[in-house]
Amino acid sequence: MENTEISWTDNTFNPWMGCTKVSAGCQNCYAETTSLRTGKKLWGSGIPRHRTSEKYWAKPLKWNAKAIKAGNRPRVFVASMADVFDAEVAATWRDDLWNLIRECPALDWQLLTKRPENISGMLPADWGDGWRNVWLGTTVENQDMAKLRVPILREIPAAVRFISCEPLIGYVAVPLDGIHWVICGGESGARYRPMKHSWAAFLRDLCVEEGIPFHFKQWGTNNKVKAGRLLDGRTWDEFPAPAA
Repeated sequence: MENTEISWTDNTFNPWMGCTKVSAGCQNCYAETTSLRTGKKLWGSGIPRHRTSEKYWAKPLKWNAKAIKAGNRPRVFVASMADVFDAEVAATWRDDLWNLIRECPALDWQLLTKRPENISGMLPADWGDGWRNVWLGTTVENQDMAKLRVPILREIPAAVRFISCEPLIGYVAVPLDGIHWVICGGESGARYRPMKHSWAAFLRDLCVEEGIPFHFKQWGTNNKVKAGRLLDGRTWDEFPAPAA
Protein backbone atom coordinates (compact mmCIF):
# COMPACT_ATOMS: atom_id res chain seq x y z
CA MET A 1 0.00 0.00 0.00
CA GLU A 2 1.36 3.42 -0.95
CA ASN A 3 0.96 6.27 1.53
CA THR A 4 -0.03 4.01 4.42
CA GLU A 5 -1.52 5.40 7.64
CA ILE A 6 1.23 3.71 9.70
CA SER A 7 3.13 6.67 11.13
CA TRP A 8 6.59 5.10 11.03
CA THR A 9 6.66 4.11 7.37
CA ASP A 10 5.65 5.44 3.96
CA ASN A 11 4.52 2.33 2.06
CA THR A 12 3.68 -1.25 2.96
CA PHE A 13 4.52 -4.24 0.79
CA ASN A 14 3.26 -7.78 1.41
CA PRO A 15 5.14 -10.33 -0.70
CA TRP A 16 2.87 -13.00 0.80
CA MET A 17 0.19 -13.30 3.48
CA GLY A 18 -0.27 -15.63 6.42
CA CYS A 19 1.59 -16.54 9.61
CA THR A 20 1.50 -18.51 12.86
CA LYS A 21 1.14 -16.91 16.29
CA VAL A 22 4.28 -17.28 18.40
CA SER A 23 3.96 -15.07 21.52
CA ALA A 24 1.65 -12.94 23.65
CA GLY A 25 1.85 -10.01 21.27
CA CYS A 26 0.15 -12.14 18.62
CA GLN A 27 -2.98 -12.77 20.70
CA ASN A 28 -5.21 -10.26 18.89
CA CYS A 29 -3.38 -10.23 15.55
CA TYR A 30 -4.91 -7.56 13.32
CA ALA A 31 -3.49 -9.22 10.21
CA GLU A 32 -5.29 -12.48 10.96
CA THR A 33 -8.54 -10.61 11.58
CA THR A 34 -8.14 -8.71 8.30
CA SER A 35 -7.44 -11.96 6.47
CA LEU A 36 -10.54 -13.66 7.89
CA ARG A 37 -12.70 -10.75 6.80
CA THR A 38 -11.73 -11.52 3.22
CA GLY A 39 -12.64 -15.17 3.69
CA LYS A 40 -9.03 -16.41 3.69
CA LYS A 41 -7.74 -18.75 6.39
CA LEU A 42 -3.99 -18.20 6.32
CA TRP A 43 -2.99 -18.41 9.97
CA GLY A 44 -1.61 -21.45 11.74
CA SER A 45 1.13 -24.06 11.45
CA GLY A 46 0.84 -26.14 8.30
CA ILE A 47 -1.55 -23.75 6.57
CA PRO A 48 -0.17 -22.60 3.19
CA ARG A 49 0.77 -18.94 2.87
CA HIS A 50 -0.62 -16.90 -0.01
CA ARG A 51 1.82 -15.23 -2.39
CA THR A 52 0.66 -11.92 -3.85
CA SER A 53 0.44 -11.24 -7.59
CA GLU A 54 3.23 -10.38 -10.04
CA LYS A 55 1.49 -7.07 -10.74
CA TYR A 56 1.60 -6.24 -7.04
CA TRP A 57 5.28 -7.24 -6.83
CA ALA A 58 6.03 -4.65 -9.54
CA LYS A 59 4.93 -1.74 -7.32
CA PRO A 60 8.23 -1.29 -5.43
CA LEU A 61 10.04 -0.92 -8.76
CA LYS A 62 7.79 2.05 -9.49
CA TRP A 63 8.35 3.48 -6.01
CA ASN A 64 12.10 3.13 -6.52
CA ALA A 65 12.03 4.98 -9.85
CA LYS A 66 9.90 7.72 -8.31
CA ALA A 67 12.29 8.04 -5.36
CA ILE A 68 15.32 8.37 -7.61
CA LYS A 69 13.58 11.14 -9.54
CA ALA A 70 12.50 12.94 -6.36
CA GLY A 71 15.81 12.43 -4.57
CA ASN A 72 14.25 11.02 -1.40
CA ARG A 73 14.26 7.67 0.42
CA PRO A 74 10.76 6.30 1.16
CA ARG A 75 10.49 3.71 3.92
CA VAL A 76 8.79 0.41 3.01
CA PHE A 77 7.40 -1.83 5.75
CA VAL A 78 7.64 -5.41 4.50
CA ALA A 79 5.08 -8.08 5.42
CA SER A 80 2.55 -6.29 7.60
CA MET A 81 0.34 -9.31 6.87
CA ALA A 82 3.03 -11.96 7.33
CA ASP A 83 6.59 -12.52 8.61
CA VAL A 84 9.56 -12.45 6.25
CA PHE A 85 11.43 -14.93 8.46
CA ASP A 86 8.60 -17.44 8.83
CA ALA A 87 10.12 -20.92 8.32
CA GLU A 88 6.88 -22.11 6.71
CA VAL A 89 7.37 -19.79 3.77
CA ALA A 90 9.04 -21.25 0.68
CA ALA A 91 12.71 -20.27 0.54
CA THR A 92 12.32 -19.39 -3.14
CA TRP A 93 9.76 -16.73 -2.24
CA ARG A 94 12.24 -15.14 0.14
CA ASP A 95 14.96 -15.33 -2.53
CA ASP A 96 12.63 -13.42 -4.86
CA LEU A 97 12.09 -10.81 -2.17
CA TRP A 98 15.83 -10.32 -1.67
CA ASN A 99 16.22 -9.90 -5.42
CA LEU A 100 13.49 -7.26 -5.44
CA ILE A 101 15.10 -5.40 -2.55
CA ARG A 102 18.41 -5.53 -4.39
CA GLU A 103 16.75 -3.95 -7.43
CA CYS A 104 15.33 -1.08 -5.34
CA PRO A 105 18.30 0.62 -3.64
CA ALA A 106 16.49 3.96 -3.35
CA LEU A 107 14.00 2.49 -0.86
CA ASP A 108 14.68 1.78 2.81
CA TRP A 109 13.13 -1.63 3.50
CA GLN A 110 11.89 -2.23 7.05
CA LEU A 111 11.78 -5.97 7.87
CA LEU A 112 10.05 -6.56 11.20
CA THR A 113 9.87 -10.08 12.61
CA LYS A 114 8.82 -12.01 15.70
CA ARG A 115 11.37 -14.67 14.72
CA PRO A 116 14.81 -13.04 14.99
CA GLU A 117 16.33 -16.48 15.64
CA ASN A 118 15.65 -17.29 11.98
CA ILE A 119 17.20 -14.17 10.46
CA SER A 120 20.86 -15.21 10.20
CA GLY A 121 20.00 -18.42 8.35
CA MET A 122 17.74 -16.66 5.87
CA LEU A 123 19.90 -13.73 4.78
CA PRO A 124 21.23 -13.57 1.20
CA ALA A 125 24.75 -14.85 0.55
CA ASP A 126 26.07 -11.34 -0.16
CA TRP A 127 24.65 -9.80 3.04
CA GLY A 128 28.11 -9.08 4.48
CA ASP A 129 27.86 -6.30 7.09
CA GLY A 130 24.28 -5.62 5.98
CA TRP A 131 22.67 -4.00 2.98
CA ARG A 132 22.52 -0.23 3.35
CA ASN A 133 18.82 -0.14 2.39
CA VAL A 134 17.56 -2.84 4.78
CA TRP A 135 16.48 -2.19 8.37
CA LEU A 136 16.06 -5.28 10.55
CA GLY A 137 13.64 -5.17 13.45
CA THR A 138 11.97 -7.44 15.97
CA THR A 139 8.75 -7.13 17.97
CA VAL A 140 9.25 -6.71 21.72
CA GLU A 141 5.91 -6.59 23.52
CA ASN A 142 7.12 -7.21 27.09
CA GLN A 143 10.21 -7.94 29.15
CA ASP A 144 10.20 -11.66 28.40
CA MET A 145 10.43 -10.99 24.68
CA ALA A 146 12.98 -8.21 25.24
CA LYS A 147 15.33 -10.62 27.02
CA LEU A 148 14.80 -13.26 24.34
CA ARG A 149 14.79 -11.30 21.09
CA VAL A 150 16.93 -8.17 21.54
CA PRO A 151 20.23 -10.04 22.18
CA ILE A 152 19.66 -12.06 19.00
CA LEU A 153 18.96 -8.99 16.88
CA ARG A 154 21.94 -7.15 18.36
CA GLU A 155 24.34 -9.74 16.94
CA ILE A 156 23.09 -9.50 13.34
CA PRO A 157 24.90 -6.98 11.12
CA ALA A 158 22.52 -4.37 9.71
CA ALA A 159 22.50 -0.73 8.63
CA VAL A 160 19.64 -0.16 11.10
CA ARG A 161 18.45 -2.46 13.88
CA PHE A 162 15.16 -1.55 15.51
CA ILE A 163 12.62 -2.88 18.00
CA SER A 164 8.86 -2.40 17.77
CA CYS A 165 7.21 -2.40 21.19
CA GLU A 166 3.72 -2.74 19.75
CA PRO A 167 1.50 -3.87 21.22
CA LEU A 168 3.30 -2.84 24.40
CA ILE A 169 1.69 -5.00 27.10
CA GLY A 170 4.26 -4.65 29.89
CA TYR A 171 7.48 -2.95 30.94
CA VAL A 172 10.46 -3.26 28.61
CA ALA A 173 13.75 -2.61 30.39
CA VAL A 174 16.67 -3.92 28.39
CA PRO A 175 20.05 -2.48 27.33
CA LEU A 176 19.65 -0.81 23.96
CA ASP A 177 23.27 -0.88 22.83
CA GLY A 178 23.37 -1.92 19.18
CA ILE A 179 19.76 -0.81 18.63
CA HIS A 180 19.27 2.24 16.44
CA TRP A 181 15.53 2.93 16.76
CA VAL A 182 12.57 2.15 19.03
CA ILE A 183 8.88 2.19 18.07
CA CYS A 184 6.25 2.15 20.81
CA GLY A 185 2.50 1.72 20.51
CA GLY A 186 -0.60 0.39 22.22
CA GLU A 187 -2.90 -2.30 20.91
CA SER A 188 -5.97 -1.39 18.88
CA GLY A 189 -9.16 -3.27 18.12
CA ALA A 190 -12.22 -4.50 20.00
CA ARG A 191 -10.20 -6.76 22.32
CA TYR A 192 -7.30 -4.36 22.91
CA ARG A 193 -5.19 -4.63 26.04
CA PRO A 194 -4.61 -1.13 27.53
CA MET A 195 -1.08 0.23 27.61
CA LYS A 196 -0.04 1.96 30.84
CA HIS A 197 1.48 5.42 30.64
CA SER A 198 4.37 4.30 32.85
CA TRP A 199 5.37 1.58 30.36
CA ALA A 200 5.56 4.01 27.42
CA ALA A 201 7.20 6.80 29.44
CA PHE A 202 9.86 4.44 30.84
CA LEU A 203 10.77 3.27 27.34
CA ARG A 204 10.84 6.86 26.05
CA ASP A 205 13.09 7.97 28.91
CA LEU A 206 15.42 5.04 28.26
CA CYS A 207 15.76 6.09 24.62
CA VAL A 208 16.35 9.74 25.52
CA GLU A 209 19.02 8.72 28.02
CA GLU A 210 20.82 6.53 25.49
CA GLY A 211 20.34 8.89 22.52
CA ILE A 212 18.19 6.49 20.51
CA PRO A 213 15.43 7.84 18.21
CA PHE A 214 11.99 7.11 19.71
CA HIS A 215 8.73 6.91 17.76
CA PHE A 216 5.42 6.85 19.60
CA LYS A 217 2.76 5.46 17.29
CA GLN A 218 -0.46 5.46 19.35
CA TRP A 219 -2.24 4.71 22.61
CA GLY A 220 -4.13 1.45 22.92
CA THR A 221 -7.86 1.77 22.28
CA ASN A 222 -10.85 0.22 20.57
CA ASN A 223 -11.54 3.57 18.91
CA LYS A 224 -8.96 4.54 16.30
CA VAL A 225 -10.10 8.16 16.23
CA LYS A 226 -9.52 8.56 19.97
CA ALA A 227 -6.25 6.65 20.11
CA GLY A 228 -4.08 9.75 19.96
CA ARG A 229 -0.34 10.05 19.44
CA LEU A 230 0.61 12.46 22.24
CA LEU A 231 2.89 11.25 25.01
CA ASP A 232 3.30 13.79 27.80
CA GLY A 233 1.94 16.58 25.64
CA ARG A 234 3.91 16.06 22.44
CA THR A 235 4.40 13.73 19.52
CA TRP A 236 7.54 11.64 19.22
CA ASP A 237 8.26 11.16 15.51
CA GLU A 238 11.96 10.39 15.61
CA PHE A 239 13.69 8.23 13.00
CA PRO A 240 17.20 6.86 12.53
CA ALA A 241 19.29 8.49 9.87
CA PRO A 242 19.19 6.43 6.64
CA ALA A 243 22.46 4.90 5.55
CA ALA A 244 24.58 7.15 3.35
